[in-house]
Amino acid sequence: METILIIEDEKNMVTGLRFNLEAAGYTVLAAYDGQEGYTLALKQKPDLVILDLMLPKRNGYDVCRNLKQELPQLPIVMLTARSQESDIVLGLELGADDYVTKPFSVLELMARIKSVLRRTSSGNRIPEQYNVGTLQIDFKKHDARRNGSPIDLSPREFELLRFFIEKQGEIVSREDLLNAVWGYDAYPSTRTVDTHIAKLRQKIEDKPDDPKHIITIHGIGYKFLG
Repeated sequence: METILIIEDEKNMVTGLRFNLEAAGYTVLAAYDGQEGYTLALKQKPDLVILDLMLPKRNGYDVCRNLKQELPQLPIVMLTARSQESDIVLGLELGADDYVTKPFSVLELMARIKSVLRRTSSGNRIPEQYNVGTLQIDFKKHDARRNGSPIDLSPREFELLRFFIEKQGEIVSREDLLNAVWGYDAYPSTRTVDTHIAKLRQKIEDKPDDPKHIITIHGIGYKFLG
């Protein structure tokens, strides 16, 4: 199983994250300041880093920038109390692969970890910038546009789009989407998928009632067409 390095100065949070990650089968390393975390990452080369931004000795932005210079393929999930868009965009521009803002759901963080590991593993990469029809999507900056105008997509909607693009032309079930995007099997209802897709269609389709990108395959699931 993969090794995850937590770089976080709140020891109680590290304890809770370690418990949940180890219960899910991950090997967990921990560092409590930015310098220690940076050094440990270079030495141990974990499969993923959970990185707080507000750290003693060396802030998370600096750690993220330098880790991506030394280990470009290392996935990093930012963990931060900052929720302003400019802070998040800066972290993503420095190379972070995803972000979760405090307070957060452990299930959400686990889902993000699974999603990042899946999409950064060999053979599962898609271009960070992707154009289809009237859509322009920049997954790195979490920016989406239709006909040149910005679209307000949630992180979950970006993940749905990413998964659909990875599986373009294939039929995917609602259970496939739950496992890949939500990251766990025990979600209350597959109707959740339908609700999210309906909202996504409203944002990306020219005619949501007659979609040309996300097609329903009755009785089975969905198919994404370019």
